[in-house]
Amino acid sequence: MRLGQSLVRNMSRHPIVRLVAGGAAALLFSIVLVAQSAERVLYVSVWDEATRAPITGLGPDAFNVREDGARREVLRVTPATTPMSVAILVDNTQGATPAIADLRKALTAFVKSLDGIGPVALVGVADRPTILRDYTTDQKQLLDGVGRVFAQPGSGATLLDAIVEVSQGLGKRETDRAAIVIVTTENREFSTRHYRDVLEALAKGGAMMHAIVLTGPGGTQLNDEARNRASVLDLGPTASGGTRVDVLTSQAFEVKLQELAALLKSQHRVVYSRPETLIPPETTEVTSTKPGQAASGAPARGQAGRK
Repeated sequence: MRLGQSLVRNMSRHPIVRLVAGGAAALLFSIVLVAQSAERVLYVSVWDEATRAPITGLGPDAFNVREDGARREVLRVTPATTPMSVAILVDNTQGATPAIADLRKALTAFVKSLDGIGPVALVGVADRPTILRDYTTDQKQLLDGVGRVFAQPGSGATLLDAIVEVSQGLGKRETDRAAIVIVTTENREFSTRHYRDVLEALAKGGAMMHAIVLTGPGGTQLNDEARNRASVLDLGPTASGGTRVDVLTSQAFEVKLQELAALLKSQHRVVYSRPETLIPPETTEVTSTKPGQAASGAPARGQAGRK
């Protein structure tokens, strides 16, 4: 899957190209520069495509890493053990009223399953993004936050505003991996942000976006706000190295959140080699080499060369 974006490559203006034109000494110097390489890190989840059960204990031969289409050598793979900042964005709008009881039940189980990889925050999206519980590893505080999830009368969603604000906050946190988990119904979006601006903020924050969406037969309204929301929910997971799952009933929230918790807790730390260049790649892709297995992930936050 594609992981993030960077500046557009312009090789005609690259310093190394100008050095080559300068003679034998410059050519030798440019070769030395190209020959140098640096290690880069991806955090990757792998699962069985049929059962969505996480797969662990994999080695370098299980991963295919490409940057702008060029294959990179995977050097080593270990279990991911560093803390992961997780922001849960929950739909507490009036439109979610029929699903609130199932949402609270699912979030309770999810928070308990995340114990050990936080800190975790809980954010409501009704009318404006509202912190129900700030980042903490304290299970009691998190469960108290879940207990504050109620549908707000007369409210609509500000999901896109919440993604931007949470991404900006995550950009200031020091954990080298992060996730934004969206649990939502389809309802009216009040945010007026363009989807490209939201995706840009998501990329800068460096979080993997996971979305679990309760879909309905009627869909959403066909206005600009609805289209921008749909675009973010469609493109955000793929662009950030996350996942999207649609459910037909709110009772499925618990099962899908438990599956997601298992994936987050079983990530691999994939170290690969990248030639040392001044301009980072536009795209990085990681896939599984094993039949019947799927993979998604994102670069470690804060490492050199990451936008």
